[in-house]
Amino acid sequence: MPRAGSRTPTSGSWEAGTSSHYEDPRHYTANYKGRVEDIDYYLSLALERGGSVLEYGCGNGRIAIPLAHAGVDVTGVDLSASMVADFRARLKKSPEEVARRVTLKRGDMRKLVLGERFGSIFCTFNTFLHLYTRRDVERFLARVRAHLAPRGRFVVDVSIPMPEELARDPKRLFRAPRFRHATTGELVRYGERFHYDPLSQVELVDMVFEPVKRPRARWVTPLAHRQFYPQELEALLHYNGLEVVCRHADFEAKPPTRDATTLIYHCRARRA
Repeated sequence: MPRAGSRTPTSGSWEAGTSSHYEDPRHYTANYKGRVEDIDYYLSLALERGGSVLEYGCGNGRIAIPLAHAGVDVTGVDLSASMVADFRARLKKSPEEVARRVTLKRGDMRKLVLGERFGSIFCTFNTFLHLYTRRDVERFLARVRAHLAPRGRFVVDVSIPMPEELARDPKRLFRAPRFRHATTGELVRYGERFHYDPLSQVELVDMVFEPVKRPRARWVTPLAHRQFYPQELEALLHYNGLEVVCRHADFEAKPPTRDATTLIYHCRARRA
């Protein structure tokens, strides 16, 4: 684990920032149990469009399992072995008809070939922000096009970069309320440090956990996210063969305003 402190993100830290946050499914599940607005959004969309769904960044099934419960056939792709293993364990506890609707694939979304096309492809919960370079984006969107059925839709959600947040002092630890860690059972102090590199447009977050009774046992979990500005992302989609049909904001079926914090792009294959 990297130490907390001021630094410029590098490709090595990007790799750690892509995987470390997802190595503890129990903590991940507890941390995001209150995040339901995107579940409702994607569920409504899947039921409206019908057919099968491919979800990139399925994690341990936070979105995919509710879709399967609603009768949707879902193929989930994720790079994290820990999250996929936890997803499989959760499926074993699900009704058989739900488990049958889910196909899981562990792999790199820039490379994985499924040999199948889908009416809906979802890239959920900032998974797209783990594409740090133009080449990463090109490779991933080539896979999207290859897996998208005729008249299919590709839907991706991304957080909007906020300049005031990217300018935060990397030496400052931003504290949050204490909480009991789901995995260790210990009461921990928690804080975050933010390191933004304007050249790569990658922000690296150091998530600092410090057990109250064992402060010297503290650990740091890095998380890396590429920052895509709205017009930049629309251009990347366009020049990689996708046409933006509409944009929604903050998981509501309405156009974005300047106060939006999350954008959801609905895309189709662009005609030559």
